[in-house]
Amino acid sequence: MSSAVQPLHAPAPEAGFQASQALTGDSHGLLDTSVIVDYDLIDPSKLPDLSAVSALTIAELTVGPLAAGQDAEERARRQDRLQWAATTWDPLPFNNAAARAYGRIYSALVVRGPVGRRRLADLLVAAVALANDLPLYTRNAADLRGLEELLAIRSM
Repeated sequence: MSSAVQPLHAPAPEAGFQASQALTGDSHGLLDTSVIVDYDLIDPSKLPDLSAVSALTIAELTVGPLAAGQDAEERARRQDRLQWAATTWDPLPFNNAAARAYGRIYSALVVRGPVGRRRLADLLVAAVALANDLPLYTRNAADLRGLEELLAIRSM
């Protein structure tokens, strides 16, 4: 893992953590699960100066080792990624503001056709970005087509 990551919300040290810092601007962004999974493959200059992740990303990463099945090496790699992410960021919650933002996201997509449950986690992460007025950095921009008027989507 890179030591260059600068989390917006790092795990709170004993003193000095400021949860109320302003999060807006192009130098800030929410990293989608796909970015965390492929973090080592991404050019660091394409990432925001300060980053956050959603609690939903941590939940998705938690399932990763379980989904690896009997492949011990892959299970260990996924466990390592989970532990790295969980200790690098204090994730943004899916809260009431994110729930309302999800309604806006769903509304923007349903006019284009059925919104499948397969994309639910991606859309919930996007709702966290929208609720926190953060651009969303993702490796799956095509899955978010139709949301460009609601939030900034940065394809990696």
